[in-house]
Amino acid sequence: MPWAALSKGHRTMDNLSEKIESYQRVFAEVDLNAVMDNMRNMKAHIAPDTKMIGVIKTDGYGHGCVPIAHCLEELDFMFGYAVATAEEAHILILAGIQKPILILGYTYPYSYELLAEEEIRPAVFRSDSLKELADAAKRVGKRLKVHIKVDTGMGRIGIAPNEEGLAFVKELMELEWLEVEGIFTHFAKADETDKTAAREQLRTFRRFIERVEELGLRIPIKHCSNSAGILELPDANMDVVRAGITLYGLMPSDEVSTDAVDLRPVLSLYSHIVYVKTLHAGQSVSYGGTFTAAKDMRIATIPVGYGDGYPRSLSNRGYVLIHGKKAPILGRVCMDQFMVDVSGIPAAKEGSKVTLLGYDGKEHISAELLGGLSGRFNYELVCDFGKRIPRVFVRDGSVVAVKDYNEDYQIHI
Repeated sequence: MPWAALSKGHRTMDNLSEKIESYQRVFAEVDLNAVMDNMRNMKAHIAPDTKMIGVIKTDGYGHGCVPIAHCLEELDFMFGYAVATAEEAHILILAGIQKPILILGYTYPYSYELLAEEEIRPAVFRSDSLKELADAAKRVGKRLKVHIKVDTGMGRIGIAPNEEGLAFVKELMELEWLEVEGIFTHFAKADETDKTAAREQLRTFRRFIERVEELGLRIPIKHCSNSAGILELPDANMDVVRAGITLYGLMPSDEVSTDAVDLRPVLSLYSHIVYVKTLHAGQSVSYGGTFTAAKDMRIATIPVGYGDGYPRSLSNRGYVLIHGKKAPILGRVCMDQFMVDVSGIPAAKEGSKVTLLGYDGKEHISAELLGGLSGRFNYELVCDFGKRIPRVFVRDGSVVAVKDYNEDYQIHI
């Protein structure tokens, strides 16, 4: 599928570029070269025979799952992708993705036949779902590959690594229309400096796999490592690793070393100044008048707000970059606008580009920095950037696709 066809209406490259001219209010630029480099650099850090899963749930952590998946299809060390829901998996199938897709969470019975038809792998951990899954696969006429989820300490979903869990595996083995392709667990504390809990989870998982194999079940794919595990727990690589936050060039936490693997942020966020005015001494800014000027100042209005997922908690705390300089936020961030101080940036004018996330000259606003200032963490920050923000996908210096969520809504009168 050509890149231009990833956007609505199968646009050509020329009118993709024309479309971007309408994104002056705000747009997110997604660097697909960074996606590829991040995955290759992580692969170089793990065992040669270990494959990788790209975790692209929540629309690729807010970045855009389809173009990212199409990029990763090119890498021979990719096993496939992981999502959270059947709907997310179906989107990838409709987009022409060929590599296997694993659903990490619970899958509802209404989607079981779709899973079998499209060869999507569900995680299994509830006994009441096994026969329904097998019956759905039989109706479709395709054996359904599944991955057993084991709870070794996350306390979320998964079978217990004990006799009850073994009974579940025995029940699963008796269902001819289900095929156990994989077994996995998830670290709860791998992103902490102290790896004691993570290593105990790994030992528990290995012991349970041994007990499962004693039942006569040989499982081809075992996986345990998340992003933090990839960076700092090489003994947890197993057959496959799951790259989530690091796929996007972001760090699992501030306790994980940034030196282990060279990662580059994938997403930048841009806007433009729409208004510049003088704020006189004694005048206040925005709702509640939480900032009052002590002297005359030049302020600029940026047409972005918490309605776009830009955190309101950056009020009087955050800053943006304009002409390579920091412009502090003044007053409260509104739903659709906020104001910044450009007194020290004489070149700032209406139409000047504004960097809300990313690089401008030598300055850089990272998701980690913005998350810290706003009281969020980087995962939440990028996932919460809203659907009013078009995503522009760039590869080798050219725009190769856009995702304009505003075009998802068709008005019928």
